[in-house]
Amino acid sequence: MAERGAHLTTTAAPAEDRPSVFEVLAQDSLMSAVKPALLHAVKILATSNPARYGVLWRRFDEIYAILDVLLQHHFLSRTSASFSENFYGLKRVGEDSTHAAHLGLRRRQHWRSLFLLALLPYLHTKLEKILARQRDEDDFSIRLPQSFMQKLYRAFLAAYPFVCMAWDGWVFCQQLLYVFGKTRTHSPLLWLAGVKLSYLTANDIRSLDLKPSGPALSPSQSFREKFQRLVSAAVGGVAVSLSSSLSIGVFFLQFLEWWYSSENQSTVKSLTSLPTPPPPLHLHSQETSPSHIKVCPLCRKVRTNDTALATSGYVFCYKCIYVYVKANHRCPLTGYPSGLQHLIKIYTPDG
Repeated sequence: MAERGAHLTTTAAPAEDRPSVFEVLAQDSLMSAVKPALLHAVKILATSNPARYGVLWRRFDEIYAILDVLLQHHFLSRTSASFSENFYGLKRVGEDSTHAAHLGLRRRQHWRSLFLLALLPYLHTKLEKILARQRDEDDFSIRLPQSFMQKLYRAFLAAYPFVCMAWDGWVFCQQLLYVFGKTRTHSPLLWLAGVKLSYLTANDIRSLDLKPSGPALSPSQSFREKFQRLVSAAVGGVAVSLSSSLSIGVFFLQFLEWWYSSENQSTVKSLTSLPTPPPPLHLHSQETSPSHIKVCPLCRKVRTNDTALATSGYVFCYKCIYVYVKANHRCPLTGYPSGLQHLIKIYTPDG
């Protein structure tokens, strides 16, 4: 759907085949607004029914990466562009091409682009979560004598912010050079893929209309070839469905960007805060004694090192709730999504 409507965003290619910086930055921000919207929808589902939809919340990064690979592979194969690039009437061509008279990327350029578009963001997200979890564990753990690998790991933790700062500086310099026409790509990712962006032409749009929607089967083909073509057709169908859904929902992304903006975070937090859980049933059915109140809901023993879980308000032994939340990422009583950062130490006068 998006590839057939690409001509709506640009009526005619300008004399200069190089897109403006506003167009390339707009297509960059398009897909970055999709993931937070889907993540918020999955969070609502997981909160409303943790037993059924909790797996979507726990495996969101993997599910999103698979769908993103299918979507980007489909558009790179058919339009030589990612979904967002095609939506803005752009395409990818080799850096060594003097002009882009036809669609089609080389095999190496295609797979490099697919890796940098879909798989690299997934790896970056997982690395950020692993580092954040390790930092939380370091805050709650006792420093022991370190081995060489542990020292190397801590050195990586210390250097990682500077690596991110260097990358952001490279991106900024690349965009600044692109504005002044000193480079052919606005992003280091395009440079690493060996491609540059160009406008779709009228011939490109006509060739898209002439492309068959699915592979044709012939009686002379072997069973393996037929199976591969059927799998390719199924994957293409999923990608087309994703493309149609995103093409319809893309007009609401500006609203979603405002919704998740820093100026609107206070409103978002007030509307999406978790409800206060009801008190335990045993408090109504029997008399509560001080010893009964101090029982941990997990080990059923008197609590030691009292720790509250901020997402639900229940109090546990620190060891019990730490091990459970680290393994299951949710409250054991309410099922609310939780992390180690939600553990709150309770200090008592007799402690």
